[in-house]
Amino acid sequence: MALPLTDIDRSTPGDRRSRQRPGKSGRMALGPLPELVGYNLRKAQVAVFQSFQNAVAPHDITPGQFGVLIMIKENEGLSQSDLGAAVGIDRSTMVAVIDRLESRGLVIRAPSPNDRRSYALRLSPEGEKLLDELIPRIEAHDKAMVKDLSEEEQGQLIDFLRRISRAG
Repeated sequence: MALPLTDIDRSTPGDRRSRQRPGKSGRMALGPLPELVGYNLRKAQVAVFQSFQNAVAPHDITPGQFGVLIMIKENEGLSQSDLGAAVGIDRSTMVAVIDRLESRGLVIRAPSPNDRRSYALRLSPEGEKLLDELIPRIEAHDKAMVKDLSEEEQGQLIDFLRRISRAG
């Protein structure tokens, strides 16, 4: 996923150390930012998010909501607590996400047969239909994001990102 370089990225080491305001050329001093993993991950994440939004624009869905819908589809009857733990979302945020998806008619929250204090989640027919439409769009978006990488490089990228996420 080679991102195009902008004038802001093309600064030389001397430029990066400069504390002057950008001139009319629009070049800015970035200091050590271009060499930092976090800075480059964030820039890549913004590009991926914007592309995702374009791919699913008519459906008003976020990457997080898509992930939640996939997890519910693949794990029907999952509790909100278990879902939140699996995707790394705290309890109150998970309740709000499920409330929004339920209000859109995409998720059904029913009392859990195993624990009266929790809910079992499943997709509604509308949620199933939406995922059937979204999955091919998102797969195409994902392929477009890494089109400049070989299959081997794509696998390496996924491996590197997984290892970084485990280190955190």
